[in-house]
Amino acid sequence: MANSDPFSMSTMLNSLQHPPPPRGIPIAIPPPGFTQPCGTLQELEMRLQWMFNLMTNNEEDDDNAPPFKEMISKLDRRELQGMASLLTSDSDYFLEIARNNNGSNRLQILLGKSDDVDAFISAAILRRFLHVMTDKNALYVAIRGLRVFNEENKESYYEQILHHALRLASHRYGCISLNNIITDLDHPYYREQLLELLAQNALWLSNDASGNFVVQHLLKQNNLRCTKNIAINLYGHCVDLSFKKYGSYIVEKLLEKDESMEVVVLELLKCDGDRLMRLARHEFGNFVVGKALRVTQKEMIRAHQFRGLVNKLVPFLQFFRRSRGSNIAAILESVLQILVS
Repeated sequence: MANSDPFSMSTMLNSLQHPPPPRGIPIAIPPPGFTQPCGTLQELEMRLQWMFNLMTNNEEDDDNAPPFKEMISKLDRRELQGMASLLTSDSDYFLEIARNNNGSNRLQILLGKSDDVDAFISAAILRRFLHVMTDKNALYVAIRGLRVFNEENKESYYEQILHHALRLASHRYGCISLNNIITDLDHPYYREQLLELLAQNALWLSNDASGNFVVQHLLKQNNLRCTKNIAINLYGHCVDLSFKKYGSYIVEKLLEKDESMEVVVLELLKCDGDRLMRLARHEFGNFVVGKALRVTQKEMIRAHQFRGLVNKLVPFLQFFRRSRGSNIAAILESVLQILVS
């Protein structure tokens, strides 16, 4: 006997060939791309709820349901398009699914299946761009999209990213989105524009609880121009940053790069003795001073800078000997031993 349940798996997949219009759009005026309106509002709500459950339920909770990947693999292009159109028929509905851990994972599985599916999901993300990019689960849908979308769709994203870059950088989850974008972005023009914008705001970002992670990530990109711009914008503020946990990470990374090392070392050399001593004994600052000593000691062309730092620090050697977890005293004593011998 045929299955008469109007909301069974097979019936619902078949109905996706004729998806309903988005909520909020009059039934009499179907939006572009939809072949026909569905029946009653009650049927629409039931279909939306069915789809929501399909996208968000734990597979282990339903022993009879096939794995999502397996089910998707059996859909043809038209069925996939219908599924995508239903998922994106309402911005709030789409966002609620994307914010769910299972929903996010399954939307990522759908991406790349066809240009039609990508177009529906791309448009839905762009309608709620900031909400998606700043949610801990939804952001991975957008990141996956940027890896599979065609160039036309990607450029729409790039414009939004540039417009909202600083807002994303200073958000708890937005900075994760932005760092992934920085890693993946391969469009020369937009990459240059994004890195330039962030580097110009390096000081503000370095002092921000989330933005500092973006600056650290930028310094890992081995982009000579970006690193120089960050160093220039942080010059005069490196000592202050070194007293802060995440700020000290940034300054240490500047010391690892030839193109930015000079900025930090010069600022340390201009620092008065007492302040440099306090920095060298500080729980975060001591790592900066220790690294500055090591990197200048290794290179002959920086020997004069190494001597300058040592001369400023030696008068406080007795204090460094009492500082736990610091190797500054050991560095200074090794230099003194060489001079004596």
